[in-house]
Amino acid sequence: MRCTVVVITRDRRRSLLATLGRLRALPGPPPVIVVDNASRDGSPDAVAEEFPGFRLIRSQRNLGAVARNLAVDHVRTPYVAFCDDDTWWDPDALPRAADLLDAHPRLAVVTGRILVEPGGREDPIVPELRDSPVPGPSWLPGPALGSFLAGASMLRAEAFREAGGFSSRLWLGGEEELLSADLMALGWHLCYAEDVVVHHEPSPLREAHLRRRHGIRNTLWFTWLRRPLPVAFRRTAGLLRTLPRDRVTAGALAEAAAGLRWVARERRTLPRDVETRLRSLEETQRNSKARRYVS
Repeated sequence: MRCTVVVITRDRRRSLLATLGRLRALPGPPPVIVVDNASRDGSPDAVAEEFPGFRLIRSQRNLGAVARNLAVDHVRTPYVAFCDDDTWWDPDALPRAADLLDAHPRLAVVTGRILVEPGGREDPIVPELRDSPVPGPSWLPGPALGSFLAGASMLRAEAFREAGGFSSRLWLGGEEELLSADLMALGWHLCYAEDVVVHHEPSPLREAHLRRRHGIRNTLWFTWLRRPLPVAFRRTAGLLRTLPRDRVTAGALAEAAAGLRWVARERRTLPRDVETRLRSLEETQRNSKARRYVS
């Protein structure tokens, strides 16, 4: 096996079991690691009973995205495909993504084409991935990306570990942006693959306000952790102009301000070529009609 599938979950028993059923039906099937983030709905017991062949890790607290780091500690394959509890991979998607990683040693991330179910319509983010303006080397097998979507991407485990995985500071909500920048700073590349298909059937059990608050906070933290000061000031001002004036925004700004001390301490600007790639995305981000944490 070249790839292990990692699923993180919390309190979404029904959609989780449906996703795991689809993973078990994949050719192979691939090894699967499930990290349960302290669910209270019986999810871990149901997984243990219905999917004894999968590795189950029961976290005693909600680790957010860092649960993926915990899973990768147990991965023994060269690649890891992240999967949310409401997403799943086409039968031929995993081998296709692994083939791309096999063929291109400096490629760290392959993000697939996301179809929203039921109905199989393209996710609004797909045109932005397909038409990404990010410059990349000629050998890339698809458009270069400046970030990725964890629930629809396969990563090189070596690169993930080298970059330190997902930040415990950011927890969950746009957590991919910081990891992507750090991967690029280490000389790795990310790309989109049209023929790697991932399905997403959004769970009705979503904490929309919490996700938006964390998304705003994490956008600000990432900006001040990695972008040059003039860019950080400009992007912060632009964000403040567009954010809705409500309690969610107020909470996000308060949390972002509370982290200024550690952000200043851990600040590390990106290499010039990586900063150039991120700047190429600014117009696309401003005009995006896709799902956004800060909308």
